[in-house]
Amino acid sequence: MGATLSPHLATLVRIAQAAGVVVMRHYEAGCDARIKADRSPVTDADEEAEKLILAELAAAFPGVPVVAEEQAAAGRVAAVGSRFFLVDPVDGTKEFVRRGGEFTVNIGEILDGVPVSGVVFAPAIGRLFAGAAGEGAFEISGGWSVGESQSDQNKVRAIAARAPAPDGLVAVSSKSHPDAQTDELLKTLPIKGNSHAGSSLKFCLVAAGEADIYPRAGHTMEWDTAAGDAVLRAAGGRMTDWDGAPFVYGKPGFHNTAFIARGR
Repeated sequence: MGATLSPHLATLVRIAQAAGVVVMRHYEAGCDARIKADRSPVTDADEEAEKLILAELAAAFPGVPVVAEEQAAAGRVAAVGSRFFLVDPVDGTKEFVRRGGEFTVNIGEILDGVPVSGVVFAPAIGRLFAGAAGEGAFEISGGWSVGESQSDQNKVRAIAARAPAPDGLVAVSSKSHPDAQTDELLKTLPIKGNSHAGSSLKFCLVAAGEADIYPRAGHTMEWDTAAGDAVLRAAGGRMTDWDGAPFVYGKPGFHNTAFIARGR
C-alpha cells in the first residue's frame, strides 16, 4: 500500500516537477555555464527554472517570501519573517554542466528557523523525495503529479531514516567538494562504507535509510540544504552543527556553518 501526500506537499512536488521539465530541456540540449561574482557557475537552466518556481510559489503561497539562489546572486534578497521558502533551482550545477545526473531542484520551507517541508527532485535519474513535519517523508516515482487521481498509490512510498547497524556507519560525502575537515571527522567514526553523491541527494540517501551520516565542513548556503534537511527531519533523521547544536535557518546572509546530517 502506498502513501498519499497532503495538498500542501503535493503542490510543492508539482512545482519541483515542472521546474525539472525546464531543467531537463536545457540538459538534453547542452548548456554552457557562466561564472557569477562569487565564482560559482550558473546556466540558463538555473535562471529559467528559478523564474518558474518563483511564479508558482507566489501563486500557491501568496505573501510568503522566497529567497532563491540566482536572485540572491543578483542582489535581490527578499526580506524574510518567521515563514519563508529557500530555493535552489539547480543544486549541483557542476554536475549538470559535466552531464552527471546527480543535480537537483530544491524547494524548502522554513518556519521559525526550522525546515518544515521540502522537495528534492533529481530529474535526470528519476528520483524525487519530499517530506513535511508531522506528515513523514516519501519517495515519489513514475511521474506522479497533483493532477492525477492517485489511484496508483504505489507511486508514493514512505521512507524512514535508519538506526546505525552494530558493525558501523555508511557515510555519504560530496562528489564535487571534498574537504579535509570532513575527512578528519570520518576517521574518528566507525565507518564501514563511504559513498559519494552530488547535490542534496546526500540528505535523501540518509533519509531513505541508504546511508547513516553526511558531514559537511565546506561552505554551503541555506538554499543548498533546506529542502534536503526538511526531508531528512521528516524521515526521523536530524541535522546539527559541527558541535551538535540544532541547525537553524535564517542566518545572516543565509550562509551555513559546518553541519552533520544523521539518521536515527
